[in-house]
Amino acid sequence: MSPSRSFEAQHILNTSPMERFRVPRLLLVLAQLFVFVLSPAPAAAQQSGFSSTLNAPLNAADYPVPADLSGIHFYLITVDVGKNVWDNFGHTALRMYDESSNTDLVFNWGVFDVSGGVVAFSYNFFKGIMPYRLATNLPGREFEMYRAQGRTVWQDRINLTNPQKEILYRRLMWNSEPENIEYDYLYFFDNCTTRVRDYIDEALGGGVFENNQGETVRTFRDLVRSHYASVSLIAFSLDVLMNSNIDQPISEWEEMFLPLSLRQRLSALTSDVSEDGVLLPLLSDHQVIMEFPPPTAQSSAYHFASVALLAPLFFLVLMLKRVPMSYFATHSRISLRAAGLNFRLLGLLGLLTAIFSGVYGSLMLGSWFVSDHSDTHHNINLLLFWPTDLLIILVALRWLVLCKPWPVTHNSAPFINNYLMLHVAAMLGYVAIAFFDLSQQLIMDIAVYVVPGFLLFTLLIWAVGFEPTKPRNMFF
Repeated sequence: MSPSRSFEAQHILNTSPMERFRVPRLLLVLAQLFVFVLSPAPAAAQQSGFSSTLNAPLNAADYPVPADLSGIHFYLITVDVGKNVWDNFGHTALRMYDESSNTDLVFNWGVFDVSGGVVAFSYNFFKGIMPYRLATNLPGREFEMYRAQGRTVWQDRINLTNPQKEILYRRLMWNSEPENIEYDYLYFFDNCTTRVRDYIDEALGGGVFENNQGETVRTFRDLVRSHYASVSLIAFSLDVLMNSNIDQPISEWEEMFLPLSLRQRLSALTSDVSEDGVLLPLLSDHQVIMEFPPPTAQSSAYHFASVALLAPLFFLVLMLKRVPMSYFATHSRISLRAAGLNFRLLGLLGLLTAIFSGVYGSLMLGSWFVSDHSDTHHNINLLLFWPTDLLIILVALRWLVLCKPWPVTHNSAPFINNYLMLHVAAMLGYVAIAFFDLSQQLIMDIAVYVVPGFLLFTLLIWAVGFEPTKPRNMFF
C-alpha cells in the first residue's frame, strides 16, 4: 500500500462519523429498520378452529353410550410442571371409568411424534407445524410415567348429570376415531388442557365459558415467565422471541390453557348434580395420586446476562490508555494496556455477544418469514439482535487468537463505521421506545439489563477493535 493510500485509510477510520457517512442516508436506513420491526403484528388467533371440532356431529347411532350412564365416572387429571422444557406448562388429561365393562382409561392429548427425528420435529415446531394426537392408556401406566418424571398428579371427580355424561362420552368416542385423533397444537389456544376445558364446556352447555369471561391482570408473557422460572434461559429466550401479542391482559377463559388454572377455575363452579337437595361442586373427591416437590426456580437470566456483559467490559475500559474527550477522532491514541490479555478477553466477549445477538436475530427474522407462529412476527427486539452479527465471530476469533485488532482497508472502513453507527442508533432508539412506552411489547427488562452491555461493547470495539492496514492477510 502506498503511503498516500495508507494515510487515506487512516483518515477514513479516524475522522468523525458525520464526515464519513451522509446523515440523510443513515436516517433513511434507520427509519426503514424502525418501520420494519414496529409495523403492527397480526393479532394472535383467538380461536384455533376448535369450535368446528366441537360442532362436528355426534350421531347417536355411530357413538352409542352404555345403557346405565350412572356407572360411568369422569375424572380430571392434573399434572404439575416437570423438569423437561416441554413439561413446564404442566399437563391435563381425562380419566373415564365404566363400571359395567370395568373399563378404565386415561385420555391424553399431549402426545407428539418424533419418529422423523429430533431435527425434523424441531424444524416443524419452528415453522408452526405441530401435529399432536390423542392417545389412551391405562391409569397405572399413565401414572407410572409421571412418577418416573417426578411430577405431582391430582385427580378430581367431575360431577355430571347423565345427559352431560352422554355428551362427553360421545365426544371422546368421536375423538378416538383414527381420522380424528390428530390436531394442530397451538400452545395458548389448542393444547392438552384446552381440549379438556372445551369438552367439559360442551357437556355443560357452555357453562364454563359463561362463568369465566372476566379479564385477569395477567398476560401470556407473565404466565410464560412464571412457568419457565426453573429454566431461566428458556424463559429469557421466549421473552426475546415473542412479540406484543402476548402482552395483552387475558380473560379467565384464556388463562385456562394452563392445567393448574383450569383445575382452580373448575373447582369454583357448581355442578347440576345434587345430593340431599344440595348442588355439588363441579369437582369433588380431590385426591393426590402422587406428590413431588416442584422444580426449583433459577436466578433470572437477565441478571446473568447483565453481569456477563458488563463485568469484562468495565475491566477493558479500565485498560484503555487514554480516551480523548472529542469522540474517537484520534483512533491511534486509543490503545489497551496489556494488549495480549485484553484482546483475548475482548475476543471471548465478542464471541459471546455475536452468538447471543446473531442467533436470536436469525430466529426472529426466520420465524417472521417461514413460521406460522404469529406471536414471533413483527418483533421489536430485531432492533437489538441482528442476524448479521454472526459475522462478528470472525472478527472476535482474530482478537482471541492473534490478540490484534481487525485490519481495515480503505474500502472496508466506511462499511464498518456505518454498521457500528447504525447499531448504536438502533440501541438508543430501542431504549427510547422502552422508557417512553412507545410499543405494546414489553421490552423494559431487555433495555435495562442487556442494552448497556451491548452499547458499551459496540463503542469499545469501535475504539480499539479495528486498525488501518494493508488489504492482505485479513484474518491470520
